[in-house]
Amino acid sequence: MNQLTHPDLYYPFPSHINKYIDVLEAHDLEWVLRFNLLANESSYQRFCKSKFFFLAASAYPDSNFEELKIAHDWLSWVFIWDDQCDLSELKKQPEILKNFHKRYLEILNGAEVISQDTLFSHALIDLRKRTLQKASLKWFKHFVNYLEDYFCGCVQEANNRAKGIVPDVNTYIKIRRSSVGVYAVLALAEFCNQFMIPDVLRNHYLVKKLELITIDIISWSNDIFSASREIASGDVHNLVFVLHYHNQISLEEATKQVAEIHDIEVRSLLSLESFLPSFGKELDIDIAKYISGMHSWIRGNFDWYSHSFRYHNSEMLKLTEFKE
Repeated sequence: MNQLTHPDLYYPFPSHINKYIDVLEAHDLEWVLRFNLLANESSYQRFCKSKFFFLAASAYPDSNFEELKIAHDWLSWVFIWDDQCDLSELKKQPEILKNFHKRYLEILNGAEVISQDTLFSHALIDLRKRTLQKASLKWFKHFVNYLEDYFCGCVQEANNRAKGIVPDVNTYIKIRRSSVGVYAVLALAEFCNQFMIPDVLRNHYLVKKLELITIDIISWSNDIFSASREIASGDVHNLVFVLHYHNQISLEEATKQVAEIHDIEVRSLLSLESFLPSFGKELDIDIAKYISGMHSWIRGNFDWYSHSFRYHNSEMLKLTEFKE
């Protein structure tokens, strides 16, 4: 299919870039090659063109270098695994995906490596160790829960592909909020900025609403920029395609509608922020940091699209060899 035109999107948040971006770029391939996560040429080329170092430096602009490296490696792991879920033969094998995810969660919760473990498992053991050298176990448990939610979203998408289902709009939105993985990467903003929001804020209904709006903003911008690739590859998990399919409108009109939904959500985020009450001096500082992290991810993710070639082709990936 022809490349869809990307409409202008509303972004009132300023662009920032981490001062360590050049050093991070030099590190870009080091970790993934050490664990052989790019085991075939298509995966290697795709990773290089994606420029995840730019995404990490844009999404976590104030991070120290060691935390930034770890966050970058988490992003790399998630995106490489996401490609396996979306673009390899695993895309229609939900039960096999469940088994992989079950083992990954065991690893993240402290299980020892065994001979049957995959390259992805070995990489997770390294990430867990390095992360816990910098973060509390309590924060890490929150992070693992968010990864579990992401894994569930990937399985739901695979189940739809296997059954040939195009989810309705409401069902798709629910799945997308999990499969996009934003809860986990927002938690990395806490890690990178060396703080953890207390439970009284994490569980507050207004904070949860801010998180949900942020997730939707990032989801809909991603769906706009990835629509051409995903539709060409036959994937139905994109709001542009779902609106096109169920509302029987053109892809161009569907893209325009998704852009309008995106911009409404950005304005809703700003409006909700203006109505936040004071939680007290210390908690207000924490929530300000957390909201700043949301803004950085929203803007950094958008800026990344103009530097990355991740969504410029629809090639099918070979399944990565999982054994060492």
